[in-house]
Amino acid sequence: MGKETIKLTRKIQLKVDTPTKAEKTVVYDTLYRWQNRSFRAANLIISHLYVQERIKEFFYLSEGIRYKLADEKKTEEGILNRSKMNCTYRVVSDRFKGEIPTNILANLNNTIINNFRNNLPEYSRGERSLANFKKNIAFPFGPVAIHGLSYNEEQNAFCFRLFSIPLKTYLGKDHTDKRKLLEQLVAGEIKLCTSRIQLKKQKIYWLATFEFQKEKHGLKPEVVAEASLSLEYPITVKSGNATLCIGNREEFLYRRLAIQAAQKRAQSGATFCRPGKGYKRKTKAVKTFYELEKNYVSNRLHVYSRKLIDFCVKQQAGTLILLDQEAKIETAQQEAFVLRNWNYYELTKKIEYKANKAGIELVIG
Repeated sequence: MGKETIKLTRKIQLKVDTPTKAEKTVVYDTLYRWQNRSFRAANLIISHLYVQERIKEFFYLSEGIRYKLADEKKTEEGILNRSKMNCTYRVVSDRFKGEIPTNILANLNNTIINNFRNNLPEYSRGERSLANFKKNIAFPFGPVAIHGLSYNEEQNAFCFRLFSIPLKTYLGKDHTDKRKLLEQLVAGEIKLCTSRIQLKKQKIYWLATFEFQKEKHGLKPEVVAEASLSLEYPITVKSGNATLCIGNREEFLYRRLAIQAAQKRAQSGATFCRPGKGYKRKTKAVKTFYELEKNYVSNRLHVYSRKLIDFCVKQQAGTLILLDQEAKIETAQQEAFVLRNWNYYELTKKIEYKANKAGIELVIG
């Protein structure tokens, strides 16, 4: 039986809640310092983890050596002077003590170790390169770092302190569920898990991870819905005598091709654009159409997947089967046009997430 809870991450823009520009400058300097130390610490952690695992191969010239990557106090064959997880934490903690909160280092260490363990078989077979963290890394922190989260009516924002830094949310014209999730968090109805802070183009984003109960719809596991994905009709689903076609070729594909044609015209005309700031100025229109296509596709796939799950809930279908999905993915990889214009994988992921949230078992055939 699966878990009764589900985790959901939302990207929320934050602003520094201080009255003067000088105070805001200090806050930004602090956040960017934390980001830099997280970037350096992450690469140190992953390097030490990899070397620890490769110690097994360093002993190939000797015989009879018995060793184990464990604390020597707990295991006779142990070669570490502390636990394996604590080793990498102590390395970065000793290096950056006083420059970054230890809560960030601890959560960063746990996250990297968990990901390393999951990918270790591929690392060992040489099928995957070692993770390389960039300077714009989003640094994690535990829920204990959030203090005094509450809604301020005067500012029309949720205010809180991240460690000692005063921040407030900026939701703008929010058409998603971010405000509702924050209200539930303040009321104690849902739980906040380890989240991250991302700094991008002088803006602060809170990648907040919420944990809450799955939806209860009284679904019947014996009722099965069968769905098929294609370019002609993005989704065709059938359950019992009920059939539904979600989207069509004219709505999805033709609109996308129209945006691509506009982007090509913008590329052709970029040569004759006013130079201004060089490459960025000339390709501004091209980038606009690129973002337009990406946002349009993402929105359509969200709508299609939402309609599919609503249909299953209405029919009380506790099981959803995606028919011949693997064969269609192989076909898409062979045909350039289909590969470029139909997002099988992305749509499948959106269906998988929404099905899990609604308590529907998804089977990919």
